[in-house]
Amino acid sequence: MGEFELIRQYFQPLASNARNDQLVLGPGDDCAIQRVPPGRDLVFSVDTLVEGVHFPPHYAPSHLGWRALAVAVSDLAAMGAEPVCFTLALSLPEADSDWLAGFAEGLSRASQAFGITLAGGDTTRGPLTITIQVHGTVRAGQALLRSGAREGDQVCVTGPLGNAGAALDYLEDPEPGARQKALLGSYHSPQPQLKLGASLAGKASAAIDISDGLLADLQHILEASGVGAELDVASIPMSEELRQLQGVRALDLALTAGDDYQLCLTIAPETLAALPAPVREQLTVIGRIVPEPGLTLAGAPAGYQTQGYDHFGRSD
Repeated sequence: MGEFELIRQYFQPLASNARNDQLVLGPGDDCAIQRVPPGRDLVFSVDTLVEGVHFPPHYAPSHLGWRALAVAVSDLAAMGAEPVCFTLALSLPEADSDWLAGFAEGLSRASQAFGITLAGGDTTRGPLTITIQVHGTVRAGQALLRSGAREGDQVCVTGPLGNAGAALDYLEDPEPGARQKALLGSYHSPQPQLKLGASLAGKASAAIDISDGLLADLQHILEASGVGAELDVASIPMSEELRQLQGVRALDLALTAGDDYQLCLTIAPETLAALPAPVREQLTVIGRIVPEPGLTLAGAPAGYQTQGYDHFGRSD
């Protein structure tokens, strides 16, 4: 199957998903055209997933289609942006019609769920690699950055942590039980916090999505903001499935495992208290910002390291 037939058969239909009037021109020309409305800022990000690095070999293509888009869209959520469109660059060892059908199906479901439309892309032969660039918009000057945390702000997360990291233990299990399936769902079908992120734009002082582990990603906020934080590890939200299946390892996974795609954010106490209840109730306070640089873990076992996943190797 040639490149143009591949695009036409498997990916052209995605251009009609979640149509957005900001996407003036989609696939078919040399470039797509996006119109940014007055009073909005353009927000964009790119993510690359490589087989054997970011997902296991022979990973189900329908899961991969959802997961690849979710990972990229989560960056929009972290900025408080609303999604508009995405582009896809796909390197394939071969044009396998069954694999392509599964991947396109998962990608289509994700694009509809997240309200984001395929604007264009490219395909080529090579090791299985997926690159997705996402575009969104946010109210002008209201994007959530990593650099706004201030002394006295509370540190919050938007949901339970550690499930996706624990799921790696069960990816090859041919008959996972109900608890294992709950964890696997977090890995296969991450849910970017788009609505919650958008509702916090202009309210949270800083934010980041949790892709490389809570400690590593919070550290990015602290470094960008020139502050430190004190966390209460007893407040870290964890699912019952994680606690039951992983025992004493659950805390380590919640603090350092990646791929949760919840948000970690900082917010002034009075601003948090003033949020509408449906928004406020989705946030769990896990600590506070302090002026001295560094990250303190109250209640953590001795010897904990404040690092998470590193794309070029794990911390010792």
